[in-house]
Amino acid sequence: MIRIAITLIALLLTGCVRNQPPVVVVITATATTQAIASTPTALATTISPTEVLGTDPAVVALRGTEGTTEPQEYVVQSGDTLSGIAAQFGISLDVLIAANALINPDVLSVGQVINLPEVPRALTPAFQILPDSRLVKGPGSSAFSTAAFVGQLNGYIRLASDTVDDVNLNAVQVIDRVATEFSVDARLLLALLEHKARWLSNPAEPDEMLLTYPIQGGPSPDGFERGGLYRQLSWAANQINRGYYGWKHTELSILNLADGTRLRYDTSLNAATVGLQFFFGLSGNALDWQQDVSPAGFLATYQSLFGDPFASAADSPVPADLQQPLLTLPFRQGEIWFFTGGPHGGWGSGSAWAAVDFAPPDERPDGSAACYVSVHQVTAVADGLIVRSDDGVVVLDLDSDGDESTGWSILYLHLATEGRAAVGSFVRTGDPIGYPSCEGGFSNGTHLHIARRYNGEWIPADSPTMPTFVMSGWGASGLANQEYQGYLINGSERRTADQGRISLENRISW
Repeated sequence: MIRIAITLIALLLTGCVRNQPPVVVVITATATTQAIASTPTALATTISPTEVLGTDPAVVALRGTEGTTEPQEYVVQSGDTLSGIAAQFGISLDVLIAANALINPDVLSVGQVINLPEVPRALTPAFQILPDSRLVKGPGSSAFSTAAFVGQLNGYIRLASDTVDDVNLNAVQVIDRVATEFSVDARLLLALLEHKARWLSNPAEPDEMLLTYPIQGGPSPDGFERGGLYRQLSWAANQINRGYYGWKHTELSILNLADGTRLRYDTSLNAATVGLQFFFGLSGNALDWQQDVSPAGFLATYQSLFGDPFASAADSPVPADLQQPLLTLPFRQGEIWFFTGGPHGGWGSGSAWAAVDFAPPDERPDGSAACYVSVHQVTAVADGLIVRSDDGVVVLDLDSDGDESTGWSILYLHLATEGRAAVGSFVRTGDPIGYPSCEGGFSNGTHLHIARRYNGEWIPADSPTMPTFVMSGWGASGLANQEYQGYLINGSERRTADQGRISLENRISW
């Protein structure tokens, strides 16, 4: 047996993360020196930890012989969580729990030995489904009109609607909102609705399950309620992003299908294909999955609607030599704010851990809840044009072309309605953008969530292959598989992501 021991810094994540749309942000990250328990949710313990491929010829064709390894062991270190160990080795949480017959997976002990299943021999198909630039809402996406396209259809989608934040939206509005929030191309979402539920081609009202759950086909097995078009598409977009950015930035290498089948991603795949293979693997069995990811599966549906996605699409939205422009911290010089969240999802937990969080220096008013409107202004990190300002969000377009899906854009989240910068206004570095609050997304305390995109793609705050998120010389540094945890580093100085106002280690200024 091969024994692996890796020491990690012990960290505790406090606060509340809601695992349903909009799952965006929480004001949190508290350092500690004690070992901590894992916090998995809705865990299944019946899936076999080994590769399950069956004997059907269509599945046997997936078998391979390269890259087999002996089963391994991992020795729990201070600060480990079971979910972090699973992510580190590309193993689903369910498989890891089953492989160890854990009585209480919420509790780990330093020195405890965790058995790791062997790396599967079988490879996923090498067939590429979509180019990256047709998954991301990037250059060219804004030329597509969801409204005009849906207006030509006869399917149920023309009648569909959903209530989002107490406002009734038609299907076009829902699709465009999800595409914008998660930064995925609207055509991808439309093709998913057709592939999963035939909402575009069938004029009849779907049966009850496909009416409420057009993407998943029924209630979520994890227990979270995701009924309705907005929640279904948001869940799908987040999961596709999880595979897409996981392949690009977190060394995602093993696919765990819903039926227990385990496969290695073929190394020749592009990120968009991995994102779709990951998404389709979340439900059904290996045979259904293989059909979905074959030329006759989702791609055939997409082509029937929009033609060959590879015909005119660029290979990737992001150049290999990408450089970040100079940015300042998002508040006034001389003010001392609090660094409360290290790298985490830009919008939804699947979006590349592109964001960091800051809390303003004012104490909440006496008698108020943790959510209040700060009197301290959030400021522009660079010159640019305000291209979106609603629902707690402001988007700053740095190339000022009016299209947030081209060039660099900065997402600000949780800004109060009053005082928020207006769409169409041009701002200079340091100009006011708005006031921190809890508005928009999900938040359990007043703070600012800020993230970067380039050509619509979420750019990780800390990645060896992407430019570090640097503001006023402070660069973000995350901890592997530890969302919200990490540091801001400027030369020999370091600030630790930490909830609260007592520690000196999270105070930041410029």
